[in-house]
Amino acid sequence: MDLSVLQIFIEVMRHGSFAAVARERNIDPSSVSRTVAALESELGIRLFQRTTRKLSPTEAGMTYFERIEPLIEEMQQAADIAKDISGNPKGTIRVTCSVSFGIKCIIPLLPEFQAKYPELTIDLLLTDSVVDLLNERIDVAIRLGQPTDSTLIMQKLMETRYSVCASPDYLQQYGQPQIPKDIESHNCLLFPLIGFKTRWIFKHKTGNVQEIPVRGNTIISNAIALQQCAISGMGLTLLPHWLIDEDINTGKLVRLFPDYQVTATDFNTAAWLLYPSRAYIPLKVRVFVEELRKHLF
Repeated sequence: MDLSVLQIFIEVMRHGSFAAVARERNIDPSSVSRTVAALESELGIRLFQRTTRKLSPTEAGMTYFERIEPLIEEMQQAADIAKDISGNPKGTIRVTCSVSFGIKCIIPLLPEFQAKYPELTIDLLLTDSVVDLLNERIDVAIRLGQPTDSTLIMQKLMETRYSVCASPDYLQQYGQPQIPKDIESHNCLLFPLIGFKTRWIFKHKTGNVQEIPVRGNTIISNAIALQQCAISGMGLTLLPHWLIDEDINTGKLVRLFPDYQVTATDFNTAAWLLYPSRAYIPLKVRVFVEELRKHLF
């Protein structure tokens, strides 16, 4: 039985749609439908109930899926191991991360990475939504914040630090806050997540912790956009070190409150690597992660 046919069947089960799988593979939906129909004909069972509005698995289809999925995973893993023996990573690596992290930290690495590994294709999904790694066939995800899905393999990529910052022009016009409480009289550029747009938490080097309410007339769901607004002098903002360190060094932004750690969630913030739930990590993923660690530390 053709392995590619079984892989398409598994993807249809995960997505619940011929069209979704077709978009993922950049093929016509009718091709996916024909592939599944051919599999049904070969097996002599109906795998899906089809209506004009809905595609749902039959009992036989669900039973077949539950038995075949781990076998296909094992076969794919065996193929990866065989490829790895050559020591030359090949194929496609599918990566996902937030838009801002991808633009700032991953895109600059791609020219060198692809020159080093010309037989690897990078399929990079930049999104601020939480992606299902199995359904989207993701090899590795980078998440900013402690992951909660215990079915995934997790590794810490790097510690992250947040700072309140503002442009020199803004501080010249409105004055530089000296203590965290001074923020209450300043306009803040806010991120629309719980905590980020209501209060920021400060920990002094002595250990004292205080929550400071924040207010502002600009709320943006993208960190790079907040960075640009801060550089333009629109207010104070709270951003991670990987995004603003260069601006601090060049003087575009000023880091405020150097004696404090600052966060909107907790003080143990990090970027995490997430892999699908399997013990083996392919060579193509390992070399990609090695490049990340080399450049981000």
